[in-house]
Amino acid sequence: MGTYYIPRNVKGESRILMIFSVKGLIYTAIGAGIGLLFYFIFSAIGLNILGWICIAVLGAAGFVIGTLKVPNTNAFEITKKTGGENIDDVIKRAIKFKQAKKKIYVYKEDTKDEQ
Repeated sequence: MGTYYIPRNVKGESRILMIFSVKGLIYTAIGAGIGLLFYFIFSAIGLNILGWICIAVLGAAGFVIGTLKVPNTNAFEITKKTGGENIDDVIKRAIKFKQAKKKIYVYKEDTKDEQ
């Protein structure tokens, strides 16, 4: 008898606390860290509640950026082009595009018709 590979679903095995993927946890920590800076600023002027809200909102924004994908729909131009890709990949590509001073290089092969 031979040995056969049996495929299995391993999608959820790299998750932490059943909700965070490794990338999602890193982005959540970065967002909460930025929110923590705002917390220190707001706590210096006596607005602790607003600081906690900043931590929660920016942590949630980090989670969304690190976990979700751009919906694949034809309703908007951006979703036609980036549908199904991770949000963080789209943001990284937009930042690189801005740093390149909005230049797009298109390489076209020269085709010569020989008769």
